[in-house]
Amino acid sequence: MPQTGDAMTCSCTTTSTHTQRSRRLGDESGAPFATLSERELQRAAQILRANGALDDGHRIAYIGLDEPDRREVAAGRPVARRARVQLLDIASGTARDIAVDLDAELLAYDAPIEHDVSGQVPLLQEEHALIRDLLAVDERWLAALALRGITDPSTVALAGLSAGRYPIEGEDGRRLARVLAHHQPTPQTMPWAHPIDGLVAYVDLAARAVAQVVDTGVMPIPQETADYHVPGTFGPERTTQRPIVIQQPEGPSFSFEGDVLTWEKWSLRIGYDMREGLVLHGIGFEDADRVRPIVHRASIAEMLVPYGDPGPVRFWQNYFDTGEYLLGRLVNSLELGCDCVGDITYLDVPIADARGDVKVLPNAICIHEEDAGVLWKHTEQFTGTSDVRRQRRLVVSFFVTVGNYDYGFYWYLYLDGKIEFEAKATGLVFTAAYDERTSRFASELAPGLAAPYHQHLFCARLDMAVDDGPAVIDEVDVTTVPIDDGNPHGTAIGFTATRLTRESDAVRRADASVDRTWRVSSATARNRFGRPVSYVLTPEGKPVLQAHPQSVIASRARFATADLWVTAYDPDERYPAGTIVNQSVGEQGLPAFIADDATIEPAELVLWHTFGLTHFPRLEDWPIMPVDSCGFTLKPHDFFDRNPTLDVPASTTSCSCAHEAAGSGSSPHHSLHAHHQHHLTVPPSSPAP
Repeated sequence: MPQTGDAMTCSCTTTSTHTQRSRRLGDESGAPFATLSERELQRAAQILRANGALDDGHRIAYIGLDEPDRREVAAGRPVARRARVQLLDIASGTARDIAVDLDAELLAYDAPIEHDVSGQVPLLQEEHALIRDLLAVDERWLAALALRGITDPSTVALAGLSAGRYPIEGEDGRRLARVLAHHQPTPQTMPWAHPIDGLVAYVDLAARAVAQVVDTGVMPIPQETADYHVPGTFGPERTTQRPIVIQQPEGPSFSFEGDVLTWEKWSLRIGYDMREGLVLHGIGFEDADRVRPIVHRASIAEMLVPYGDPGPVRFWQNYFDTGEYLLGRLVNSLELGCDCVGDITYLDVPIADARGDVKVLPNAICIHEEDAGVLWKHTEQFTGTSDVRRQRRLVVSFFVTVGNYDYGFYWYLYLDGKIEFEAKATGLVFTAAYDERTSRFASELAPGLAAPYHQHLFCARLDMAVDDGPAVIDEVDVTTVPIDDGNPHGTAIGFTATRLTRESDAVRRADASVDRTWRVSSATARNRFGRPVSYVLTPEGKPVLQAHPQSVIASRARFATADLWVTAYDPDERYPAGTIVNQSVGEQGLPAFIADDATIEPAELVLWHTFGLTHFPRLEDWPIMPVDSCGFTLKPHDFFDRNPTLDVPASTTSCSCAHEAAGSGSSPHHSLHAHHQHHLTVPPSSPAP
């Protein structure tokens, strides 16, 4: 598993056509929603130590900004600058939830985290080392390896994994990890190709003991190599590619003031959290000489990877990568010319480790511009003119490695006010041994090698702020209009907009058959025709959680059983599966948030959107998986009074191709054009087009 607080690096050959700029994230101005700076993280650790909370027997499982109530900030009232900490007693396994007041230098809040009520704090990196040490001397484990012909435990790669919460005798109240193994005979061997199946260990991390070794029987260890990282393993590299050069000779079009990024008409604050990773605050768009708010806060608040093998060794494999492993601390250190190409600005992020020591993760966030094709284009026969504009987008991204998988998180802002998010999944599939039983639930990718069916489900938390103030939300479906006196030929196209009025009404499923979208409209702001200004969430509509609704994982990840939940804003409601996710109790997070069934007509709305991939691994996914992606779109709807990109300049190169094409076409309309003609003469008898 990756080291806590250590950026993952790669090697890459770059060329001089790429440009790199770097800056440190962490605004020392103490703005209410600014990421905790290196100095603030150090001060938080000092305050914890001074108050006897952090010592050799305790570890920081999580530390991040304790974000203030957005309503207090909007009202101009002073808010405390605080850090939120989850602190683990490594001897007992008990934990505390602490708020550290950085200005008053005291513990503003200190309460126990009850594992029976919530669960366990995230796994620590040092607990992975503990697992290795314990299994290296456990006689049951060593005997099971010996039955499989392995006598050297140092050649076994161990994956210490979140245990979940199952009705297994003796597990209540214990801080656990479950451990799967792969054979790695040499340090260069890719171990995922060689699963040691039929074997799993349960480790009590607080008791520092192996609780149980489950051995269901020896299965052959697949032997075909997957060493794609060793040159020549799968043949010589191709030599046909010629350079693609991306240059911005005058530099990028964006700028920073502290952590606030401005680009074209967009402005937003870049934030970072060791749990969620990249966080975007205060997303707004300049229009009519003012910045109009759109989203107060946007993040991917949870990520779930449920596996579908129900067998005795792997039935528990369901990972909350955000809440159990803390994605933000597993970030890659991005490489110019590899992960990002062109004129790149990187942000380094500070992060505290389990002992409170602060490290700076270099090149954690990548920011750059991309050409995004045609923005708009028209060739007009009556004026003889042809206009085209190029679309651009701003890309803000980061990449993480979670064991075998790698994930890229990409936020895109477009010139026309559109916002997109894309998650990119790559890396290696988790593997098992393939046999007759497994064949129902897995693909065979190499001789005797299985990749279980699974899903990658993400939950975006979108704290909306469409022109500020309260909002309403409608579910919009395309409809067939009945034939009647107003539609005698049946050609009309219609839609229905259903107002969602309470939180219980707003647990919704996507429906591609009616092109279902959800429209968030200001309850007060209007456009020039008096209609509400809006932004529309467009889902991809792929399957949500496929585990049985009565399963343990469905109870713990209830958020993932619907495409959309909508709640009235509450600053304490941050995570869709609950604040504590490791070994969590069921029905936390969103089910608890909507228990009071608050009104959302109108309200300050938070949208929780689940989306993702269902992965039936294919041969092309082995030995390393090409990127697969999923995401969603937020698009303005009557938000602007007209196309907001009419002021986008034409390309600096001459664009005469449209007139050329119009003059060479065979259509009657095309024949009306003279080559490069700017005025069009139409005979009086010509019919209208």
